[in-house]
Amino acid sequence: MNTPRFGARQAEVLRQRLGLSYELIVALRFSVNVFIATIVVWNSLVLVGVTKPIWAIASMIGTADPEPEQSRQVLRNRLINVFVGCACGLAFLVIAGGRPWVLPLALATTVLISTRVVRVKMMWRQAPITAAIVIAAAFTSQSTRHGVEQGFLKVAEVAYGCLVGLLVSLLMSRVWRVQVPPAEDAGSSGGRG
Repeated sequence: MNTPRFGARQAEVLRQRLGLSYELIVALRFSVNVFIATIVVWNSLVLVGVTKPIWAIASMIGTADPEPEQSRQVLRNRLINVFVGCACGLAFLVIAGGRPWVLPLALATTVLISTRVVRVKMMWRQAPITAAIVIAAAFTSQSTRHGVEQGFLKVAEVAYGCLVGLLVSLLMSRVWRVQVPPAEDAGSSGGRG
């Protein structure tokens, strides 16, 4: 077992002295992760011309987990399903165009592909959500080409938000390591699950 670094030992002593629960420490760390990652995502995307990076922010929240391994799993599973949804949405747009009947058929097909072919259960819902984003862009602009372009941009925004969330999680785990108390280590995820 690794010996905790100096900062981790001091944080654990402070947690015990103040009587703070592990769950509260994890919540505080998650809050700090989201705070930092929101600043990074929002400001960096605004700098490159994305005026409303809400999709990146929403995706970042999912991967800014205080436990880096959980963050990695969410990133992997989210990106797989984002790409499935994007591919399905784009395929339906290119083949059938941005007609109203395309949306329900594309979403149902995307669900089947995500659940029966790809089978990455965590984040299954992300695939049809992404397909809907891609197709909705074509509806709102009345242009299949614009829908395809906007679909790619939204997917890139989601991927960027996920990546920033993971990086902040990894960096914060080095700066502020959350130690699982021995009593909660065996058989419990600290109230998370």
